[in-house]
Amino acid sequence: MLEIRKLSLSIPVSGQHVLAVSDVSLQLPAGKVLALVGESGCGKSLTAQSLLRLGEFQGVNKEAGDIVLHDKSLFDLSADELRHIRGGVISMIFQEPMTALNPVFTIGSQILEVIGLHTDLDKQAAYARALSLLADVGLQDGETLMKQYPDSLSGGMRQRILIAMAMAGEPEFIIADEPTTALDVSVQKRIIALLRSLQREKGMGMLLVTHDFGLVAEMADEVAVMYAGEIVEYASVTDIFDNPSHPYTQALMNCRPETARDTTELTVIPGNVPSPGSWAQGCRFAPRCSLARDVCKTHASLDVWTNDNHLARCVRVGEGA
Repeated sequence: MLEIRKLSLSIPVSGQHVLAVSDVSLQLPAGKVLALVGESGCGKSLTAQSLLRLGEFQGVNKEAGDIVLHDKSLFDLSADELRHIRGGVISMIFQEPMTALNPVFTIGSQILEVIGLHTDLDKQAAYARALSLLADVGLQDGETLMKQYPDSLSGGMRQRILIAMAMAGEPEFIIADEPTTALDVSVQKRIIALLRSLQREKGMGMLLVTHDFGLVAEMADEVAVMYAGEIVEYASVTDIFDNPSHPYTQALMNCRPETARDTTELTVIPGNVPSPGSWAQGCRFAPRCSLARDVCKTHASLDVWTNDNHLARCVRVGEGA
């Protein structure tokens, strides 16, 4: 189990630290896919990167809470222990394939580095493992690819190589941060099928960060909806699609192109996600919510809705709003 417990993170803004993630709790069991959804600026990537403590290099501070891997806090680990965890136990597929690879090293050297750090294979076995990984992600001419540099490859090929690198250390958990955002539509479906196939075959836990509900429907077992640095709804993927209970989740789902008729304009959510430090009192979505009333501006609670496995941070859920 990989678990985030009441985690709060702050970021540096104009010389002071401002809360950007607030009291977030998530559970990622082995073999399951948890989707973290929400608009850009809600704190999804910051939360995902915290699982590898990457944000600390940009000045992100932990203000409260913990991240626990197999009952051990990641914040108690030494630098050497963290180096083993990164890529060996938890891997990450970064959001932008065009910039995630090092442009001055060959594809082969970058994959072999990961294998060398997290396995005991000799050079010959490591090279064979790299070729096998490339074949697993649908890149058959591995020997040629190993000698190439990233700038000679398409975005789809780079994304496949990033997936191969993420798999190189045989991790137990994988973080996929919007893995199809930078890809054209013809490539996206193949990447989705590849990720799902590898996740099931290896029995890995996956945190899927996305704003694409189509991707959520295809891949996720459970869904956490994030807004303004906090989780506002948490349920199984079936419950989220059948009974979205938080007004923000409902608004997101109504914005999907497939919900619009040919004669109507695409639905949009008015306003923008507030920046850290300017969140509303009470419910943070209230200024943009058509269902908000006075109580929403002073109080927001995490209430159980329908059953013990569907949570929504909204005082109006019980009213059937």
